[in-house]
Amino acid sequence: MAIAAVLAGCSSGKRTEELLGSALVNASVTDIAGNHAIFVATTRERSKDPKKVFAGGRSAVLNFARVNVTVPKSHEPGRIERKGRGASDDPAKYFMVSEVVGYDSPPKFQKAIDVDMAARGGRALIFVHGYNTGFDDAVYRLTQIAHDSGYPGTPVLFSWASGDSTTSYVYDKESAAAARDQLEVTLRLLSQSGARRIDIVAHSMGTWVTMEALRQLAIEGDRNLGGKLGDVVLASPDIDVDVFKSQMRRYGKPEKPFIVLLSEDDRALRLAGLIAGSKPRVGEYKNAASDLTNYGVTVVDLSGAKGLDRFNHTKFANNPKLIRLLGQRLREDDGFPSDRDVTDRIPLVNPPLSSGLN
Repeated sequence: MAIAAVLAGCSSGKRTEELLGSALVNASVTDIAGNHAIFVATTRERSKDPKKVFAGGRSAVLNFARVNVTVPKSHEPGRIERKGRGASDDPAKYFMVSEVVGYDSPPKFQKAIDVDMAARGGRALIFVHGYNTGFDDAVYRLTQIAHDSGYPGTPVLFSWASGDSTTSYVYDKESAAAARDQLEVTLRLLSQSGARRIDIVAHSMGTWVTMEALRQLAIEGDRNLGGKLGDVVLASPDIDVDVFKSQMRRYGKPEKPFIVLLSEDDRALRLAGLIAGSKPRVGEYKNAASDLTNYGVTVVDLSGAKGLDRFNHTKFANNPKLIRLLGQRLREDDGFPSDRDVTDRIPLVNPPLSSGLN
């Protein structure tokens, strides 16, 4: 039970699971800081409650949707302002979903994404969430990442069927395994669309799903998605170190190094390692810099930075300075020197962050 309580850090905290409220409070446009269209490919089954949209059960087929989310002007970078149970649906105070549109086929989904990408420079960012994450949490987290990072492209959520429970670690692990083929399908769908560049940000157990999909693409001879694969960011990877090495060997050394964001004070991954037989996870591996770089990864140590969660497991997104730097990194189009300049500056912000976010 103690382990389960700490592993709850993968989730952003419990609020109402409803995405669609009964009635939105009218808000002035001056009260809204952003309006984001989040495209969704998911292996979740549709919820029996239409307000929740998708549930934690597994679907045999991919489901597609677009979720429009507003961010209040009062938003603080790194935070997700969620309404509590019984609170009004007020866009001036909270992240709020204004519309959900479903697509009943991959071509219709692809056509909608093509239109959005054409208006955003042909770039797409796929976010793959971690363990103990409800559909609502995943939607709002990607919205916060896109908003706070200033990412210019189309945000796409790949949401696998997490049980959204602290006791569902094994269920989630198996749901992640069941979803890897569908993540590959989603990546191929984007590569066959109007995208000129596809970036990936994966968190926690979602990094395992991502590595498995990339491994499969490599086996099939298309590891770079026809030259469209951009940055691959693995935040707090919940992957056994030996498994990660095996995945990287099969993938091969990438032309553009994958970015691994780790933290030795990640309490969630420390206990995940205990569940796994005291084997270290990549996201809290002390020897990562010396042991993993030869595989084609850039290791960025966030140990000195502080996040807004007490488990230090989501600091890449909820630390205001880190999410801004991540956005700068993702906005770089080409050229390793400029890419490395931003990546190398991330650890340099640790001292002021330690004093400013305790």
